[in-house]
Amino acid sequence: MVAAIEVHAIRVHSHGGPKVLSFDKIEVGAPGPGQVRLRHTAIGLNFVDTYFRTGLYPAPGPFPFVLGSEGVGVVEAVGEGVTEFKVGDRVGYADPMGSYAEARLSPAARLIHIPDGISDQIAASSMLKGMTARYLLRETFKVGPAHTILYHAAAGGVGQIATQWAKALGATVIGTVGSEEKAAIARKLGCDHVINYRTENFVERVVEITGGAKVDVVYDSVGKDTFPASLDCLKRRGMWVSFGNASGAVPPFSIGILNQKGSLFATRPSLGGYVAERGELVETAKDLFDVILSGKVVVAEPQTYKLADAAEAQRALEGRQTTGSVVLIP
Repeated sequence: MVAAIEVHAIRVHSHGGPKVLSFDKIEVGAPGPGQVRLRHTAIGLNFVDTYFRTGLYPAPGPFPFVLGSEGVGVVEAVGEGVTEFKVGDRVGYADPMGSYAEARLSPAARLIHIPDGISDQIAASSMLKGMTARYLLRETFKVGPAHTILYHAAAGGVGQIATQWAKALGATVIGTVGSEEKAAIARKLGCDHVINYRTENFVERVVEITGGAKVDVVYDSVGKDTFPASLDCLKRRGMWVSFGNASGAVPPFSIGILNQKGSLFATRPSLGGYVAERGELVETAKDLFDVILSGKVVVAEPQTYKLADAAEAQRALEGRQTTGSVVLIP
């Protein structure tokens, strides 16, 4: 009989700033049918976590709830019917919520084996971001050598993976950043052109760089601050992919603007829409791990904070004081 255990977790008792994050003791029970109990070794910090904390995105359950959607750990116990995983396996996931904890129960169907050659911290810092990059580049818009793309926040967590991957697929990559330090990072990642949106008009620069042709697709996780200017960067029948709100939500707009600016396409995807089925999840994770192991995408060692310091880590993330990925260590 597997006994319940007591662990620490970061919980949200009410919506608000980082100060609402509470380091609590909670009980984690024995795994039920189809479940695994795992002990975390590394926990991914993602901007979407702040959306659930503030209430921009609705939480999946009542207060208090445990934040976080990404983690890596070791299987401690398996429930009835679980055959794909055993005690001692190294596993990771990017869903469901509840990763800001020393240990947790997880549906076995949402877990992925972590291959040899990829460390716990690299996996925890790249699963959600890397699988996001994968669906953006290989599913939402199939990027190839014929395409020129504009990627906002190219030095961010998803951006660092996506821009390298886009280059590996043969695309011409234009990246935007908010500082000269981040511009240097974007160039090192292989961006063909880098625009500092704080000192340059990114629409004018895109038009200049492309000789007036503009780009096939804009990947935009910034939101409010880059809309509707992102639409002005697109060639006729180009696609605007809005997948985040780092600067605030995109305001409501008339769909007619897409016609006025060139019969444009617009989509608001999320990872969940592309990995809802077990087969989709396994394929997406395999593609990510394969491109990392091949060396075509290099994931930098993440910044680390203690789990107890999650509030400090989120302040740094929201203040644009982080570069690349951040991992919480239990």
